[in-house]
Amino acid sequence: MTIREEMKLVKLASPKLAATAGETRNAALEAVSAALLAHQEEIFAANRADMEQARQDGVPGPILKRLKFDEGKMRDVIAGIRDLVAMQDPLFQTQLKRELDEGLVLEKVTCPIGVIGVIFEARPDALIQISALCIKSGNCVILKGGSEALRTNKKLFEIIYGAVRESGLPEYCMMQLEARSEITELLECHESVDLLIPRGSNAFVQYIMNNTKIPVMGHADGICHIYVDKDADLDRAVPIIFDAKTQYVSACNAVETLLAHRDVAAELMPRLKAALDEKQVEIRGSREIADLIDCAPATEADDASEYLDYILSVKTVSDMQEAIDHINYYGSHHTDCIVTENAAAAEQFMNLVDSAGVYQNCSTRFADGYRYGFGAEVGISTGKIHARGPVGLDGLLSCKYKLYGQGQIVADYASGAKQFHFKDL
Repeated sequence: MTIREEMKLVKLASPKLAATAGETRNAALEAVSAALLAHQEEIFAANRADMEQARQDGVPGPILKRLKFDEGKMRDVIAGIRDLVAMQDPLFQTQLKRELDEGLVLEKVTCPIGVIGVIFEARPDALIQISALCIKSGNCVILKGGSEALRTNKKLFEIIYGAVRESGLPEYCMMQLEARSEITELLECHESVDLLIPRGSNAFVQYIMNNTKIPVMGHADGICHIYVDKDADLDRAVPIIFDAKTQYVSACNAVETLLAHRDVAAELMPRLKAALDEKQVEIRGSREIADLIDCAPATEADDASEYLDYILSVKTVSDMQEAIDHINYYGSHHTDCIVTENAAAAEQFMNLVDSAGVYQNCSTRFADGYRYGFGAEVGISTGKIHARGPVGLDGLLSCKYKLYGQGQIVADYASGAKQFHFKDL
C-alpha cells in the first residue's frame, strides 16, 4: 500500500473517530497509559540506542536533551494523559442554540478538525502528547518525528496504536511516517489531510508552508524576551531570568534576549552574571552592557537569534516603549515578559506587545500546554487565525452548524410571507 493510499484510509476513518463517545476515547487513553508503563523498559532501551547513535553522529547537546526519554519524562506524559482523561469531552458541546423562527432551530456544536499531520522535532514525549490530544479531541493523526528518535518513536507508536485499537477506536485512526522523503508525499495529500502542524526551524516551517495546499498552523522561531523595567524588584528579576534561560535551554520558550532599563542595568547585570556563570551562560552584550560586565560583543544578528543554547543577548533600553518596539520588531510573537512592580506599566506592556503569551514577573518557560492545564500541547501557534499560543484541545476543534426544521423553505422568507424572529435559547 502506498503512503497516499494509506492516508486516504485515515481520512475515511476520521468521521468514525469523530462519532465515538467520550467514554470510549477516555478508555483508549487509559489503555495507552497502562501500555506505556507495561512496556517502558522496551521504550527506554530503544531510546538508549537512539541516544548512542546521536552521540556518534555528533548531535548537539541541546538536541540530545530533547531526545532523551527517561523515567522522569515518562511520569510527565502519564500525568498529562491522566489530566486529559479528567477533562470534559470537548466534542458535541453546544456553543450556540438559536431559534430563527418558530420550529426552525440552529445549533453550533464542536467537532474535530479531522485529519491532522504533525511533523515534530526529535522529542519522543511530543509523540505521546500529540497522540493523546488527538485521541481525546477525536482527530485522526499522521505523525512524523525527527530522525534522531527513529527507534523510540517506532516503539512508542507501536504501543500506542495497539492500545487504541484494542480499545475499539477505528483502524487507521493513527499513522506514522518514518522516512524524511515521506514528508513530500504528506504535503501533496491535501485531499486527505485537513491541517498540518510543523515544529522546527524557521526555514523548515517556511518550506512546509510554501510547498503544500494544506492549511498550516504553528510557529518557527521562539525568540522570547524579558524586559526588566525601572520599577523591577531585582531580587525577583535575577531568578526569573535564570530560570527562563537555563531551566531547559533547548525549549522554544526559553528566553533569548534580555532588555534592561538603563536605570537598573548597573545594579542588575553584575548580580545576573554571577548567577548565569554557574551554568556557563555566554552573555552577548551591547556596548553599554560591556561597560558593566565582562561579556562578548553583541551584533544585530543576536537581536534576531534563537540560540537554543547557553547564550543570552542583552542590551539596555531608555524606556518601556523602546523595549516594546524592539520586541515587536525582532521577536517571534511567542512569549515575552516584563519584570516590574508597576501594575500600570505591566498592563501597558501586555497590551502593546504583539505576542501569543505576555507575562509579568514570571519565567517565559511557563508557556506550555501542560503548565496551562491543557493536559498537553500539540505545539505552539504564533499566528492569529484559529488557535494561538499552546495548542491544546480547544485548538484541535472546529464546529458544525445543525439546523432543525419542520419543512421551512427560503422562498417564504424571501417573499416576505414569513419573517425571522431570532431568539437565543
